[in-house]
Amino acid sequence: MERDPRSFLWDARESADAILRFTANKSEEAYLADDMLRAAVERHFEIIGEALNRLAKTAPEIASRIPDLARAVAFRNLLIHGYATVDDPTVWRTTQEDLPGLRAVVAGLLTELGDLPGPESA
Repeated sequence: MERDPRSFLWDARESADAILRFTANKSEEAYLADDMLRAAVERHFEIIGEALNRLAKTAPEIASRIPDLARAVAFRNLLIHGYATVDDPTVWRTTQEDLPGLRAVVAGLLTELGDLPGPESA
């Protein structure tokens, strides 16, 4: 049984919310000095990229409405496969500059499609 495409949006939104919570009231310097925070943020970016990648495969008509989907998936691939060359300041900038907009698009789609009451696993 295939997962409801909304579940991928839900996963992406929840991970975006986690990143935004983790980094709230933090400076770039605090982020760079905290290896546990960096690991948590990277993990949630990986989830976002994977969820959006799966969305693109199962519901391309919905995925096409996310302007930065390909960049999010590429970022996930970089974090996983290029782990030795991850640039921490770039990850920080992504949390500050790109993530809020992506989160807003994903949340808007969930509102339009009917949000899920909680995590769905199929």
